[in-house]
Amino acid sequence: MSEHGPVQAKRGEPGRRSFLRSMLGAGAIGAAAGVAGDAGPALAAGSAPTAGAADPQGRLPAVPFHGLHQAGILPPPQRQTVVLAFDVTADTRDELTDLMRTLTVRSRFLTAGGIPAPAGTTGPPSDSGILGTAVVPDGLTVTVGVGASLFDRRFGLGSRKPVLLTAMEPFPNDDLDPAQCGGDLSLQLAAGSTDTVLHALRDIARHTRGGMQVRWRIDGFSSTPRPSGTPRNLMGFKDGIANPDTASSAQMSQLVWARAGVGGEPAWVAGGSYQVIRLIRMFVEFWDRISVTEQENLIGRARDTGAPLDADDEFASPDYNTDRNGAIIPLDAHIRLANPRTAQTAASQILRRGYNYDRGHDTVGNLDMGLIFTCYQQNIKRQFEAVQTRLIDEPLVDYISPFGGGYFFALPGVRDRTDYLGSTLLN
Repeated sequence: MSEHGPVQAKRGEPGRRSFLRSMLGAGAIGAAAGVAGDAGPALAAGSAPTAGAADPQGRLPAVPFHGLHQAGILPPPQRQTVVLAFDVTADTRDELTDLMRTLTVRSRFLTAGGIPAPAGTTGPPSDSGILGTAVVPDGLTVTVGVGASLFDRRFGLGSRKPVLLTAMEPFPNDDLDPAQCGGDLSLQLAAGSTDTVLHALRDIARHTRGGMQVRWRIDGFSSTPRPSGTPRNLMGFKDGIANPDTASSAQMSQLVWARAGVGGEPAWVAGGSYQVIRLIRMFVEFWDRISVTEQENLIGRARDTGAPLDADDEFASPDYNTDRNGAIIPLDAHIRLANPRTAQTAASQILRRGYNYDRGHDTVGNLDMGLIFTCYQQNIKRQFEAVQTRLIDEPLVDYISPFGGGYFFALPGVRDRTDYLGSTLLN
């Protein structure tokens, strides 16, 4: 990966700093226009579709962009996603602020939809056009996080780093590839269709070029529930059944949202959440050669229904007190280790958001597919790391291999049109 220093422009291309000033300056103008109630240049030529209305192709309605929290955290997985990490190439804190303002302006427009600004007679088009003449929201959400490396000496943010935000260190059984780990910023785009996600990615890349560059990327999808209930992962099991109730503000306050001042957390973190991204390869060819009974014992659930092995419904709670010796659900089954369901481990529950990925095959011809594991929590050590520690050396490690990802802090939401992503951090 490239270092954080200046990036050499190719001959015939504008220098990075000049490109940054032109592109991010336009974004700042758009944000300033929003203060007065104007949607900015990208929205001026048209209005966004009405929330709740479906377009003729049946694409999803807009998800509100403004709020105390980012809109992509609580909803269940969309059909399509792309997850990326970026190295920030902006030089100064002012340039970083312009980058975040631009990212906000573009995200606000893309999630609402509308008519792109008309292009000049000689200039390039203002939009890629892959969605046609109008940008439809299709349920698009944009989730942005900051990594520990953003708090180095470049921008003077060291004293504002979330207390528990660190680089992601490998656990036993991991095989982490440095080229696919870490980053200054995380970005997840999720929507109802692939072209919506790719359109948003190209738009954001175009408007932020010179301010950040891709470090790693992975595309994912969520399977249609078959036959119903929770979607399945590429091992054939329903994935993400035992989650906290996102409709419960009490549970979200206890488990997901960071608290200013608690444990020394800076005030700006309120409304945000610690984000863990783990890229996990599944050795599906090996997995497909073992019996369904062995698979179920490794997971602790029935493959057909998703129910715990001691129950008939996927949402039933396993009764570990009755099955103390593991006669029904083995003591080293994945669900039993991850969530023992004791009073002591209740506080370690995480909000899990997973997507499948398929990257074709590796250099020796083995299928390269697996899971984009993402989770949100209030306390990364009390929750994710506690869960992951219990899973060290579980039997399932013979069939999976975590290889990338990182720890990030998902920023608080954008309150209104006068606000921008990371405002409380940067001001």
